[in-house]
Amino acid sequence: MGKFYSWIRQLKIAGKLPTKDQINSVIHTFSKKERIVFVALVAILLISTISILESINKSLMVSMPFRGGFISEGVIGTPRFINPVLANSSADQDLVSLIYSGLMRKKGDGTLIPDLAEKYEMSKDGLTYTFTLKSKISFHNGKPVTADDVIFTVNKAQDSIIKSPRKIDWDGVNAVKINDTTIQFTLKQPYPSFLENATLGIIPMSLWDNSPIELNNANTNPVGSGPYMIKSITKESSGAINSYELASFKKFILGEPYIKTMNLYFYSNEDNLVRALENGEVEQISSITPLNADILKERNYQIESSVLPRIFGLFFNQNQNRLFTDKAVIKAIDQVIDKDKIVREVLFGYGIAIDDPIPPNMIAYQKLKDKNNVSRDEILKNAQNSLIKAGWVKGTDGFLQKTTTGKNKKKTTTTLEFSISTGNAPELAKTAELIRQNLLAIGMKVDIKTFEVGNLNQSVIRPRKYDALLFGQIINHEADLFAFWHSSQRKDPGLNVAMYTNAKVDKILEDAFITIDEQSRIKKYAQFESEIKKDMPVIFLYSPNFIYAVSGSLKGLSINRIISPADRFSNVYSWYTETENVWKIFSK
Repeated sequence: MGKFYSWIRQLKIAGKLPTKDQINSVIHTFSKKERIVFVALVAILLISTISILESINKSLMVSMPFRGGFISEGVIGTPRFINPVLANSSADQDLVSLIYSGLMRKKGDGTLIPDLAEKYEMSKDGLTYTFTLKSKISFHNGKPVTADDVIFTVNKAQDSIIKSPRKIDWDGVNAVKINDTTIQFTLKQPYPSFLENATLGIIPMSLWDNSPIELNNANTNPVGSGPYMIKSITKESSGAINSYELASFKKFILGEPYIKTMNLYFYSNEDNLVRALENGEVEQISSITPLNADILKERNYQIESSVLPRIFGLFFNQNQNRLFTDKAVIKAIDQVIDKDKIVREVLFGYGIAIDDPIPPNMIAYQKLKDKNNVSRDEILKNAQNSLIKAGWVKGTDGFLQKTTTGKNKKKTTTTLEFSISTGNAPELAKTAELIRQNLLAIGMKVDIKTFEVGNLNQSVIRPRKYDALLFGQIINHEADLFAFWHSSQRKDPGLNVAMYTNAKVDKILEDAFITIDEQSRIKKYAQFESEIKKDMPVIFLYSPNFIYAVSGSLKGLSINRIISPADRFSNVYSWYTETENVWKIFSK
């Protein structure tokens, strides 16, 4: 080996590389032991070089989504109107989100982006919106999407005979075709949430114009321009739909979806839905109860969740029970109800305790409040002391009483008692019971009345026959606050179930409803919230989570700020289950 190194040094000095014959001649001079050492050194060199090259290659590689794979999802209900104008059930709305595109599209983080629209322009007064369509946009059947299709869809939503769930979004809006790619909308008054209404899926006029919209075959065999298109349908002998197989739409304007196939299966109730997941019939299910979510999580299913804009609270009817005019009583109730325990024991952590009329994350100024570290005993003691100062003392039966003297000097004793009316859903019934126990601890007498949902609405809410109502509000956007809190909405069919009246709040809501500038609008809603807190017409309790059991292989899901369960599909075209490694320079 010494000869070999000496010879290499000589070649190096001479500035030459050895020829193949020169190398062979030197190797032939090696002894057996030297040959073994030489081969070992060459092997080490090769292995080291390959390892270094592989390490360099890995450092230059990045994992990227790869088109392919499939997802199977279970849904409760049977689709009937897979039509953006008529969709009302969860099953219908889910399919509409997958199959249709609107002028605008909501992202998983709640922001809006142009979808079929190339751009939009808003007039300075906020009354006119002009949309320009993108070029080369088409429906699943290959026909182009035009301004005529947009106008047709909006007109159908506005049609009072059809009674579309989206009619309220488009009332008073005048839609005019400027040319084949330009549409102008004129509003009667400024409306900050108008762009959200523009997410309405556009239906092809050619399929819907020749028959009543409710009877059209396209309701169950729809054609849209969204990320997925109908590939096949399976039905029962009765004609009821069992499942849809959806294929990715290659010409989807925001980019061909990564997941090639989406299979949706339909079940009559949550028990069957959960069973289908456990049996492997489907990989994903949504909108399940916190109890089922907790059980599935313990069994190692992947659970994703996000706070929904739902406000559950205890709404007081002062007209039915005059006790609620006593601020000391209301403050004591607010102090004593253990909201965190409700979130923990009723929602199994799938929710958040709230103190405000505006849902968490809906408006920019809202921030999580720091909680005071006050013991439960202190809370109860403070509430009791406040009630004693207000004249409430415990009677021989252990319940709080208050004695007042009338004008005729006659004394009247009133017991602090009221009823809570609510639906018979397990979460509501258990929440009501926890509240009853909390209030009993300081001497309040509470009776719980549970009703079937339909009966609750017809016999209790609409005629306003309740002392306190344990109920939830669905707030899709800021403008909905008007419907829940303006005094004009106190009577049926209004949604002001607290029967709340405050002229200052009315003015704030009226102004905010038409204020286009975001910062100015935020300030108005901050004032609104402050007034509600002063008057305390309701004890706000919690906002529940949307719960989604998803496939372990699913990537790209974004549900941080969804408004409704169907919004989980807003960015479905970005979902993926398969990946490939590519060099970073090719990843853009």
